[in-house]
Amino acid sequence: MEATRHTTRRNMSGQSRLKLVNFEIQENHISHETQGLSNKHLVVRRGRPFKVTLMFHGRLWNPSTERLVLQVSLGDMSAKMLVNFSNKWSDPDRWSARVYPGDLRRRAITIHVCAPVHSSVALYQLLIHIDGAQERCTFLVGTFVLLCNPWLKEDPVYMPLDVQIDEYIKSDYGVLYMGTHMNVIQRPWSFGQYEPGVLEACLQLLQNSTQHLSNKHKDYVLRADPVYLSRVMCAMVNSSDDMGVLEGKWQGSYKDGIKPTEWSGSADILHRWVASKGNPVRYGQCWVFASVLCTVMRVLGIPTRVVTVFNAAHDGDGNLIAEEFYSSTGERLGLSKDSVWNFHVWVECWMRRPDLGPGFDGWQVVDPTPQEKSAGMYRCGPCPVAAIRARCLSAAYDAAFIYASVDANIVRMIVRSGHVVSKTVDTEWVGSLIFTKRIGSDTAEDLTGSYKKKKREETYQMMKASCDTPSVPVFGNTRHENHDSHGPMPGALEADGSSMDVSLSIDKEPTAGKSINLTVTITNKSDFKRVLMEHLNAQLKEFNSSPQRSFWKSHKEVSLLPFEVLTLQHSIPPSEYESFLSDDDIVKVSVVIKDMTTKERVLATQDFNISSPKINIQVDGGDSIRVKKEHTAVVSFTNKLGKTLSGAVLTVEGYGLLEGKQEARMSLLHPDEKIEKKVVIMASTQGTKLLSASFSHSNSPNLVSRSFHKVSVTT
Repeated sequence: MEATRHTTRRNMSGQSRLKLVNFEIQENHISHETQGLSNKHLVVRRGRPFKVTLMFHGRLWNPSTERLVLQVSLGDMSAKMLVNFSNKWSDPDRWSARVYPGDLRRRAITIHVCAPVHSSVALYQLLIHIDGAQERCTFLVGTFVLLCNPWLKEDPVYMPLDVQIDEYIKSDYGVLYMGTHMNVIQRPWSFGQYEPGVLEACLQLLQNSTQHLSNKHKDYVLRADPVYLSRVMCAMVNSSDDMGVLEGKWQGSYKDGIKPTEWSGSADILHRWVASKGNPVRYGQCWVFASVLCTVMRVLGIPTRVVTVFNAAHDGDGNLIAEEFYSSTGERLGLSKDSVWNFHVWVECWMRRPDLGPGFDGWQVVDPTPQEKSAGMYRCGPCPVAAIRARCLSAAYDAAFIYASVDANIVRMIVRSGHVVSKTVDTEWVGSLIFTKRIGSDTAEDLTGSYKKKKREETYQMMKASCDTPSVPVFGNTRHENHDSHGPMPGALEADGSSMDVSLSIDKEPTAGKSINLTVTITNKSDFKRVLMEHLNAQLKEFNSSPQRSFWKSHKEVSLLPFEVLTLQHSIPPSEYESFLSDDDIVKVSVVIKDMTTKERVLATQDFNISSPKINIQVDGGDSIRVKKEHTAVVSFTNKLGKTLSGAVLTVEGYGLLEGKQEARMSLLHPDEKIEKKVVIMASTQGTKLLSASFSHSNSPNLVSRSFHKVSVTT
């Protein structure tokens, strides 16, 4: 690298000339575990020395008559280091530069530079001053990027085990968990931190942040703190109140952007954001926001993993209760400002929390999906997982909101003629499963026990007090109503208060094109015969709990003998749901059992997703390919739906593997017939890439099958 020189001469005898500077990029990147992060910059980690070699014209720098000073600058801040000959490092809290005896050669010198462990994450400038008796020369030699160092014990993001660092820093591949807790769907994601331009995009995010634009000096100082970095980047991944990466959208048409379910990696999104010069990329939902944030934080050197909470509550009024309202025939009503998402995705970042104390070190929840504001901006966290488990709701940041997401109680109410006629409390539904990818495996690790303790009996007492008065004003004079019953209204607030148990289960995994089989089990806990009315209702909903129209109903009168257990079977044929269902819809089935004599009503409900038929993806020669070598991939779909499909379209794409989209079309696809597309793939960079394929047909145009296939690219 050529050095730009600025010279101040004291007389004309000075002959010291710096020829060039070698940043020893390959050796430094290996030493600092930053290989592949950038082909434009030297990338190093704080607290660990890196090498810079100076080469001179003519005579070498003379340490007996000249001082050699290195200067690093960041905004209006700078630090100077006098180059010393020593085998020992001085103050670890200061920048330092030294030369070992073997590093001084005839016309070259290698200097070892070390940043303090609490240095700010940023792009720095490096200058060199040669100060002699007759001449002072200053050279601007270039820039370097400084990142956090999870390998260094003194760094607040230090992680003790190499297998953890391999997974949560170095790995560019992840698995996301979606669907419902009854039918978990896993899909791969390419974090893409080694794709060209991704590190530079992350640095640009820092420069575009509201904090940096409002006070550059303060921002540069605070960037040493991973807590601060996570809050800044959490806000910048969404675009709700800044020049962030992604615009969120959960309903309506996505034709003016990319549907969230179509994304398979972060690099494409970050590249689009850079190309748009700060305009948001359309569109994201929770798993997209979280996955992009995971990429950004891993690039900055902060260990991060993506976490899915199944049945995550959004507590709109902060009372740690989520309320749901149902009609007397089991239809979910959209009357509450609370919601329970079938799944919600955030990230956990690993760091120490000196602001809270050592008991709160470790994994921290950071949620970039714009839901509620934290200190005036759409962001959430970092909040210690340990604080959630210990129910420390005042812990910074946003502990109460996150606690409600994983451990709120659900109050379900049946409403008839504007009155609440039944009320039950479910203490287990929210946060029923919390998953992340297991280290070194594509299987799930269950984190539920890290967030939650088992609920104790006094929870019921707390909930009973909380639920005495309905809190949704839409009903006006709504109250817990017993006016047409012959006895007290039973409910789950009292452990054994109900004389009837009702459960609802889904038989086998629901699959598109097949009937949905349901089982309702009713247990009569009383010693008298009962005449019951069974109301079953199935409706579509989006994963973030917006109820939609019902597409199937059933009403049936049954009799139940004393202490009898009755099992009722039901089947919803595909003809009842195919015209309504889209690929990412979830089905909510609810049953209300009413005692025709006592008017007692009991509700049971289940949510489930319908699995799509599989698309087969095979890469000739296996799933490991070489850079810049062509390989053939065969993508196929076999019609197992038992009927002829019209307008069949098979689409294949793969960021970093394939230019654009490639399609195969068939006007008619008969049962057991196959549609196939061969594509030639080639990668220009190493890392993990994903081939994605989708299949659609005009019989059910909204029902799209998707598959993803991992491809490892090596040199």
